[in-house]
Amino acid sequence: MDKRVVITGMGIVSCVGNNVPDFWDSLKAGRCGIEIIEEYASMGLPVMIGGRLKDFHPEDYGMEKPFIRKQDPFTIFAMAAAWQAVQDSGLKSEGEGANIDPFRFGVYVGSGIGGFESIYREVGKMYEDPSGQWISPQFIPVMISNMAAGQIAIKFHAQGPCIDVVTACATSTQNLGEAYRAIKHGYADAIITGGTDNSTIPIGLASFANSRALSRATDPKYASLPFNLNRGGFVMADGAAILVLEEYEHALARGARIYGEMTGYGSTCDAYHATAPRPDGSTQAEAIRIALRESGFDETRDTVYFNAHGTGTALNDVTETLAIKNAFGDFAYKCHISSTKSMHGHMLGATGAAESIATILALRDGIIPPTINLDTPDPECDLDYTPNKALKLQATIGLKESLGFGGHNACLAFRKI
Repeated sequence: MDKRVVITGMGIVSCVGNNVPDFWDSLKAGRCGIEIIEEYASMGLPVMIGGRLKDFHPEDYGMEKPFIRKQDPFTIFAMAAAWQAVQDSGLKSEGEGANIDPFRFGVYVGSGIGGFESIYREVGKMYEDPSGQWISPQFIPVMISNMAAGQIAIKFHAQGPCIDVVTACATSTQNLGEAYRAIKHGYADAIITGGTDNSTIPIGLASFANSRALSRATDPKYASLPFNLNRGGFVMADGAAILVLEEYEHALARGARIYGEMTGYGSTCDAYHATAPRPDGSTQAEAIRIALRESGFDETRDTVYFNAHGTGTALNDVTETLAIKNAFGDFAYKCHISSTKSMHGHMLGATGAAESIATILALRDGIIPPTINLDTPDPECDLDYTPNKALKLQATIGLKESLGFGGHNACLAFRKI
């Protein structure tokens, strides 16, 4: 028999908050964390704005200085968010007070890119001296994208399945979805899951800008413009978001606090183009429909909050609007939609998990976070995107959709419990 899956812990580091309460307060207030990256001012980069962490101190999250010195930022960010989430959950797999079998405790954490900063630094050394003698012996174990998951497993003695799903901007959404399935079908009792990325480095900004994906706005507070006619691309941001998913009866037995329940997961592929979404929205819509079916969606009884991928690129926003209409039919006009990327930017491999946290808290608190700066709606994007201000409304089902380069589509569904 399928098992129920609930959320018992959450953690985040982002440009709008380095813990869940601060992150959520920023979204409700419509605060934007995107800024000019002053240290790049003399480099002549085509884009110099992004969502970078502020007042972030890794040692505040259970990490020691030797570990911090050795790791790439993507792993450090993941460890900080995981430390929060596990502390929040109360799970412990070893020693006094242990309350979960370590072989039933897993980690599904991914990164869209992995150790980007380490790659950038070490490749530079190789160009300076082709002998390779100055390449760090730690380069491989800090660069590979599965290392965030591996280090989290070591830290929390999680000896169950440890998997790094990598699907570009859908990475953390698919990690959550696959973790959900593992618990639902009995392969684990709890899984630490989510994503992490550190992308606002010079090569990251230059490469995405040259592919014409990034906004070139000079005002950082008016740069990430999902569903706005004035949109010009997405804004990259750094950070990590981690959730603890747990089997419902296991959580009840130990008296855990439960934030909500994950009730559905849909996954499809456009099979169309490396970077452009399938223009009719059909494959994206199928991922939404699968999640809705698993969740027992009933349009006569349910009120929907839909946290959109909402990147602010020309193609994404129109295609995603078509996908929502395709999935819901006329009910699409009754959905309450928003893109919180308008505030925290696009966190790449972390973004789906960050937005899942926003979706879960929207259900818990009866507040729909806004899409800020939506002052000139695109006529082709004609749904309710919760413009500019949060809305008090008790939704009964929340959906989080993510779309990644390579045509990866993923949709999660949550309900209040």
